[in-house]
Amino acid sequence: MTKLSIVVDRGRCTGIGICESISPERFEVDDDGTLIVRGDLVTPDTLADIEDAVRSCPAAALSLVPWDER
Repeated sequence: MTKLSIVVDRGRCTGIGICESISPERFEVDDDGTLIVRGDLVTPDTLADIEDAVRSCPAAALSLVPWDER
């Protein structure tokens, strides 16, 4: 598996928290609506949940990129 990294487009993120509901161990929306990503390296055991969170983001603010392109 190619190493992947989570990238957040802060200009698009609305802080709704769907990603947090799908993968709470990786995503958290704080009290002011800012998305916190706990570690941006995607591992094989977290890939499915993170891909689901990326697809489910209504603002299309999340993406996965190769680790060396972040």
